[in-house]
Amino acid sequence: MSVRVVRPGELSERETEAWRELRAKAGGPANPFMEPEFTRAVAEVRPRSRVAVWWEDGEPVGFFPYEKGLLGGGQAIGFGVSDSQGAVLRSGLRPGARALLRACGLAVWRFDNLEDGQPVFEGAATESFASPVIDVGEGYAAYEALLRAQSPKFLRTTLAKERKLGRQADGEVRFVFDERDPAALRTLMAWKSAQYRRTGRGDRFAQEWISALVRRLHTLRTPGCSGVLSVLYVGERPIAAHFGLRSRTVLSCWFPAYDPEFAKFSPGLVLHLRMAEAAASAGIGILDLGRGAAEYKDALKTGELTVHEGVVAVPGARAALHWLGREPARGVHRFVRDRPALAARARATLTGLARLRGNR
Repeated sequence: MSVRVVRPGELSERETEAWRELRAKAGGPANPFMEPEFTRAVAEVRPRSRVAVWWEDGEPVGFFPYEKGLLGGGQAIGFGVSDSQGAVLRSGLRPGARALLRACGLAVWRFDNLEDGQPVFEGAATESFASPVIDVGEGYAAYEALLRAQSPKFLRTTLAKERKLGRQADGEVRFVFDERDPAALRTLMAWKSAQYRRTGRGDRFAQEWISALVRRLHTLRTPGCSGVLSVLYVGERPIAAHFGLRSRTVLSCWFPAYDPEFAKFSPGLVLHLRMAEAAASAGIGILDLGRGAAEYKDALKTGELTVHEGVVAVPGARAALHWLGREPARGVHRFVRDRPALAARARATLTGLARLRGNR
């Protein structure tokens, strides 16, 4: 058994195909964030991205994508935006987590969306989170019938607003599942940036590497990982949009937003229903709504996956330095989040501060 560490762009075609085959044999949801194409796209905007490749008997049998920072600090590829993380290993291959880190020259490795079924990192998670999903494997009609049973008021209200939009809109209401126009993507990113600022959250698109990554992924077309921009239009005017990634069978939902001028019609909810319908027609079985609680996710979901957050460390001075720089703030965040009333007040405070900044 040997390990070589390479830049993602240096992976051979043989290694790339082996990665894809291992994912296909894994048996879990074919999340596009776990495909080699996503790692390559991240490496184009994050040059410290690397992949450790395990070889055995002349065959590549394992892959571990990561980003290497200073002083041996490491994190999952696309940390902070990737919705599924982990190693891609042949069944039965289980290097120890610390041995894996040593092979990569890492003192620590952070993850915030580790997929379920990663035995190498068993016990490393400090928290687990639900990732709601929409199952449309039996077709959209079956999904809508389920919604009528489990969320009847939500479905009735959303469909009524969609009809009202059609009556009152100045133009035809239409939906495009896979919009290639970069102008529509720019509109979505502007809406999302405004939403981040309006709610007092950090603007992800203010980080150039995230903006560049999304633009690159919008043009990506591969069976395992393609960018999909879905847009709800009134005439030629976009009023809601979503950008995510898809494989053959999974649409990983990522960045949704809408024009606040049309808020009374709930265009974001209408958009998600049309996305589910189009995804089912395209052979996609699961829409992964991503980690995080939200009322619209509770209304739309048919089930949940689980993702994990945590850190693996090789004992030593470097790991201790990373712990000191990270854990106090994380502890405060957990304390607030685990107390709903306090978390609600914190959100209200952030929104109020964002409004004050906007009025200056």
